[in-house]
Amino acid sequence: MYKSIKSKKMGLTFELNKALKVKEIKKSKHHFPLKDSTFRSKDLIEGIKVILSRNVTMSKVTKKFEKIFSQKMKMPFSLMVNSGSSANLLAFQCLINPYRKKRLKKGDHVLVPSICWPTSFWPIIQSGLKPVFVDVDKYTFNIDLKDLEKKITKKTKALMLIHVLGNSTNMEKLNKILKKNKIILVEDTCESIGAKYKNKFLGTFGDFSTFSFYFSHQISSVEGGMICCKTKEDEDIIKALRSHGWSKDLSNQRKLEKKFKDINKSFFFVNSGYNLRPTDIQAAIGLSQFKSLNNFIKVRKINKNKIINKIITDKRWNNQVRFLEKTKNVDPSWFGLTMLMDKKFKKKRKSILIKLDKMGIENRPIISGNFLKQPAVKKYKFAQKSSDFPNANYVHEFGFFVGLKNKIMSPNETSKFVNIFFKSFQ
Repeated sequence: MYKSIKSKKMGLTFELNKALKVKEIKKSKHHFPLKDSTFRSKDLIEGIKVILSRNVTMSKVTKKFEKIFSQKMKMPFSLMVNSGSSANLLAFQCLINPYRKKRLKKGDHVLVPSICWPTSFWPIIQSGLKPVFVDVDKYTFNIDLKDLEKKITKKTKALMLIHVLGNSTNMEKLNKILKKNKIILVEDTCESIGAKYKNKFLGTFGDFSTFSFYFSHQISSVEGGMICCKTKEDEDIIKALRSHGWSKDLSNQRKLEKKFKDINKSFFFVNSGYNLRPTDIQAAIGLSQFKSLNNFIKVRKINKNKIINKIITDKRWNNQVRFLEKTKNVDPSWFGLTMLMDKKFKKKRKSILIKLDKMGIENRPIISGNFLKQPAVKKYKFAQKSSDFPNANYVHEFGFFVGLKNKIMSPNETSKFVNIFFKSFQ
């Protein structure tokens, strides 16, 4: 019996590996795409195993991933969700929830960097809070601590901090500012999983932290994310919010159920809620990838250094760009290769980026640029204007980044990248 089961499993694994070796019909037009797949056969096999088990919804595999994630990151509680964006929404919905003893009130101010992604910003609005934009550092792209201090008032209750593209601000200095002013910290670590400040993981400094496992990130579960918190109270609130406001798996479930004897306990709803749950399929793929996080980070670092060293030692090097500066005491987890174009190329900037793309290096703005320039923000008529943020505008105008491959680049690949780079500036 055992041999029969084992042989079937081996046969299945063989067939899956065979299927996964089939070449993709459609290839990217870019030799250096923004999104370089991290998926290996063994990751996808873990997901397929879940599918074949027919137990595909959020269950045991998700809980296992959450437990291992907490252990690795050294955070008390981790809850997987369907995206990093959902994790951001849950953080702020938790902060205003009536079950939270120290909750934010409508109109409370939340600081947020002016260079951000929409779903780092909109949950503040969606939770009835008032966002206050803060400028960024010109060379690290992370939040400017001097401008942050200027923006703090008696109404400031929280900071939505974004760790940009695998880097961070001076967390030691930031924590002193926040502690002094009793400001809650939410860390958007969606772009920077695995990065450390003074040997402590980013995403472990705040009351809440969020992570993304989208396709192009350091690890992926196709779609998916994680939210971490530090108290059982917050964990219970987030669990309920994640799943329709259901009482399932809450630490105070039995206590709540005793108060309402006339309600079916299988369908017992104690809070407001959404459906932001992942599947065990995503969890299985994500967990397989998470176990190799250190290696993925290492490869990206190697490729980044290879490209930069090759560029700056080339006879064609003329300070065409400035590379993103690593903040002191940060061990980064690079998301991509990030650059600031020299001002002398201001008039040619657009054509340079087009040339890069046409010759095979896909590129994009830094996150979404200065978010105050986006039409969605203008529609809501904020008092703050994009012109109030000179550093964000500088990064918006001259900053861009390209993808980093998830396999160590060969000398030929590195040379090809560098040649395209220099040709685009001609």
